[in-house]
Amino acid sequence: MRWIGIDPGLCTTGFGIIDVDGQKLTYVASGTIESGDPAKRLGALYAGLKEVLETYRPESAAIEEVFLNVNPRSTLMLGQARGAVIAALVSEKLPVAEYSALRVKQAIVGTGRAAKPQVQEMVKRLLRLNRAPGTDASDALGVAICAAHHAQIPNVFSTTLTPKKRSK
Repeated sequence: MRWIGIDPGLCTTGFGIIDVDGQKLTYVASGTIESGDPAKRLGALYAGLKEVLETYRPESAAIEEVFLNVNPRSTLMLGQARGAVIAALVSEKLPVAEYSALRVKQAIVGTGRAAKPQVQEMVKRLLRLNRAPGTDASDALGVAICAAHHAQIPNVFSTTLTPKKRSK
């Protein structure tokens, strides 16, 4: 299965694409989408991501959740960027999973308080790369790896539990 992970940002959005076959992870591509001019930022992000989706044809998507920032304006703007990303993903009819940065770091490094260089190094090792991608692309690859691992774990809560009938 081909996954795309997205690390949304105000000016730079990272993307990472991996193929998953059982426990085997294979690096496909990664990079960033630069949004540029604030007046055109959301349209540029949407168009840039659509181009990536058309090129690599992922089957599932995962995006990092918004964290509450000290600056409410930044949080709102990041939410708008996430909206453009999600709109592009659902326009391609992709299922979209969302993960907190803490959960991604736990899945990749083993601790939710990992620093960006630690995430980069583990992404490099997990995907058997010669060098680590930049931080935005590395974070996005981490989101894709996290989602792929979570998708393989059976969800014990997804089964329908029916109460036993009481005998009279």
